[in-house]
Amino acid sequence: MMEIGNKIKEIRKKANLTQVECAKRVGIGLRFLRELEQGKKSVKLDKLNQVLEFFGYHIEIKKNERK
Repeated sequence: MMEIGNKIKEIRKKANLTQVECAKRVGIGLRFLRELEQGKKSVKLDKLNQVLEFFGYHIEIKKNERK
């Protein structure tokens, strides 16, 4: 989760949004955004998707093909 949190923080900063502004615009709680960016291990996926969608991203699950 730390990698996802860092990426969201990077994207938010590139958009010149504070955590407060971002949370309001996305429609999530400030606490959730802070915990997400800090790499909290358990977050609600619907809210994570809401943040990602706001910035035009999504999570994709891929099968790891081992040879």
